[in-house]
Amino acid sequence: MTRTLFHGGTIVDPVLGRTESDLVIEDDRIVEIGSSLDGDEAVDCTDKYLFPGLFDCHVHLAYSHINLWRHIHTPLSYNFYLAIGNMAKTVAVGITTVRDAGGADLGMKEAVDDGLINGPRMQISLAMMSQTGGHADGWNPSGTPVVLGPPYPGRPDGLADGPDEVRKKVRELVRAGADVIKVATSGGVLSPRDEPTHAHYSPEELDVLVAEAAAAGIWVMAHAQAAPGIKNALRAGIRSIDHGIYLDDEAIGLMLERGAYLVPTLLAPTGVEKAVEDGVQIAEASIRKAREVVEVHKESFRKAVDAGVNIAMGTDSAVTPHGSNLGELSLMVANGQTPDQAFASGTIKAATLMGLEKDLGSLEVGKLADLVISATDPLEFDELKAGIEQVWKAGARIVG
Repeated sequence: MTRTLFHGGTIVDPVLGRTESDLVIEDDRIVEIGSSLDGDEAVDCTDKYLFPGLFDCHVHLAYSHINLWRHIHTPLSYNFYLAIGNMAKTVAVGITTVRDAGGADLGMKEAVDDGLINGPRMQISLAMMSQTGGHADGWNPSGTPVVLGPPYPGRPDGLADGPDEVRKKVRELVRAGADVIKVATSGGVLSPRDEPTHAHYSPEELDVLVAEAAAAGIWVMAHAQAAPGIKNALRAGIRSIDHGIYLDDEAIGLMLERGAYLVPTLLAPTGVEKAVEDGVQIAEASIRKAREVVEVHKESFRKAVDAGVNIAMGTDSAVTPHGSNLGELSLMVANGQTPDQAFASGTIKAATLMGLEKDLGSLEVGKLADLVISATDPLEFDELKAGIEQVWKAGARIVG
């Protein structure tokens, strides 16, 4: 087995801390960390930083923008080719693992796993489950449904109402390859016929949903913005609250009690604002909601940080452009986390949310060799993208 030595750099790690050490990998694993190590091949990291591959726990790799009019005029298969570029942009900023929150299918995941295309390893949800009239219902007043991604073989529709339909839909998604089930337990910003303050799905429906996911050995993530919808999700045993715009004290208490995670996606509202500035045709209701949630979203995040809630990084790209993901870390710091906390949210905390902490999230001996080499300090988030020089995934250099 070839030993690759990374020497002369500064390791920055959420578990090991900051240390001037060498690091050695064999095959796909980290085998040694220390001083005066040797290897068959060497990577000079002098005056550079070495840190773990980052995570994004809420992305949409199959989509590239939120312009519904453009989506209408884009052939379905065209998006598969765009996804290749989206994946490349994601790993280029040091993100080696993602949880795709809707859009990517099993073929995309396996194409990366088999080395056909360059991209992050994925946990996929395929499609967001939604009640009729909910966040993933593409109904419009004209009667013409418009959604970012229509169903096709390999990516089922996500609509389901009532416990029996919910049970069947979870089974359909699992059959199609879902690693995680995503459900909308509230309305949202970009769906014009609902409100972020309204809860969706009854507790009975959510109990069935979580039970079916558990039977398949997988967790559930919730698009959850309304406080009642957040609490319904937590009481049902859902593992992560994504967005979490209207967090109240009771919801935060439930998150702490159940060890749930917040995936804040603070970048997302900025993407809606930018799209409007660029002339994208977005429903007036969605523009209104985007403006209404910005400050309350930040305040909820600050409350969660102060309370000690588990937080994992997620961006909601493609609401913002793929490759701009690291802006989320800057926003997390600007709204209450320390740089060390945000770094942990993008590494070991995210790995734990996804059940991957034994293999990923830090540069400990025995873990997969996902690592990034940067000319800039990885805790200087505003400068980090420009500083990234190499990205390694499972011992293979995929960028640089």
